[in-house]
Amino acid sequence: MNGNIRIGTVFGIPFFVNPSWFLVLGLVTLTYGDGLAAAFPTLLPGVPWVLGLVTGLLVFASVLAHELGHSAVALRQGISVRSITLFLFGGMASLEKESATPGDTFWVAIAGPAVSFALFLLLTLMGGVLSLPAPLMAIIGVLAAVNFSLGAFNLIPGLPLDGGNILKALVWKLSGNRYQGVKFASWVGQAFGYLAIASGLIPLLLTGSFDNIWNVLIGWFVVRNAGQIGQYAKFESRLTGLVAADAVSGELPVVAADASLRDFVDRRTLSQGNWRKFLVTGAAGQLVGEISVDVLVGVPSDRWSEIKVGTLMSSIDPMNLVPADRNLLQAIEQLELNQLAVLTVVREDGSPMGLLEKTAIVNLIQHRSTLTPA
Repeated sequence: MNGNIRIGTVFGIPFFVNPSWFLVLGLVTLTYGDGLAAAFPTLLPGVPWVLGLVTGLLVFASVLAHELGHSAVALRQGISVRSITLFLFGGMASLEKESATPGDTFWVAIAGPAVSFALFLLLTLMGGVLSLPAPLMAIIGVLAAVNFSLGAFNLIPGLPLDGGNILKALVWKLSGNRYQGVKFASWVGQAFGYLAIASGLIPLLLTGSFDNIWNVLIGWFVVRNAGQIGQYAKFESRLTGLVAADAVSGELPVVAADASLRDFVDRRTLSQGNWRKFLVTGAAGQLVGEISVDVLVGVPSDRWSEIKVGTLMSSIDPMNLVPADRNLLQAIEQLELNQLAVLTVVREDGSPMGLLEKTAIVNLIQHRSTLTPA
C-alpha cells in the first residue's frame, strides 16, 4: 500500500503509518525532550526524551482521533472506510466513496475538526483541575495546543483540507453541481498552498531565515493534492451520464456451453483476438462460466469432438462482472480496486454484452472532451 506499514486495526478499520511518520515522531521526541530537559533540569537522565516520545505518540493519537471522527460519520452514512494512514503532514481516512449529498459531505468533513476541538476542551479542563507533576502538566498543555491547531488548520477553506470539503459542500449545495464545488475548493486550496510557500520562501531569500521552512513543505503538499483532486473531478465530469455499456469495445470471446472442444478451437482460431479465455453461455444466451485455452493441453485432440465446453468450464468471479447500466465511474473504481485490466459487461437478462477495457474508457473520454468545453 504505497510503502505504508500496517500497524493493526482500529475499530475494524485497517491502520497504516507512512515511513515519513517515523521521521516526525523522532523530531517531536527530540524537540519536546530537549524542551522538557531545559525546563525541568531535575529530571533523571533520559526521562525527558522518554516523555518526549510519549508526547509524540499522543500527538499522533490525536491525529488518529481526528481521522476516526471522519470515519465514524462516514460509517453512519453507510460508507465503508478502507483504511486510516498517518504520514508526514497528518492523517488520511480513505473512504470507499464520497457522500451522496452536500449535507452528508459537510458532516463527514466537520467531524474531524469537531473531535480535535473536543479534545482541546477536555485537555484544557484537565489542565485546570488536575494536580499532576509539572512535566505531565506541560505535556497536557502541549496536547491541548496541538489539538486546537489541528482543528483550526483543517478548517482552512481549501482542498485537500476539511475546510475545503466544507466549502465544496456549500458550493455544491448552492450550484447543484458537485464538480463546481470541487473545482472551486481545489482552486482555493492551491491559492492557500502558494501563499504558504511564499511565506516560507520570502524570509529565506531576504534574510536567510529558515523559521518558516515548514510552510514551504506544507504549501507544496496542499498545492499538489488540491491540483490532483481538481484534475480527478474534471475527469469525473467527463463521465457524467455514462454507464458501463457506453464503453463496451472489441470482439467478445464467447462460446456456447453445449459446443464441443473442437468448436471451441475453431472459434478461437477464427477470432481476431489472441484470447486465452472465453466466456461460456447457456442455451438462453446467459453467462454461465468461462473456459481457458489451457484446458486443451490435458485433453487428447482426438477427443475434442466428444467433450462439451460446459464440462470443462469454470465459474467467473463476480468481481470480474459489471451490469451494463452501472455508472461508468463506479465501473472504473471496480477495475482499480480489484486491479483488473478488463471487466465483462452483462445485460439485465444475464447475457454478456461486451468487454470494458481501460483503453476503451480513455478513448471515450477523449472523444467526449473534443465535444465538451473544459
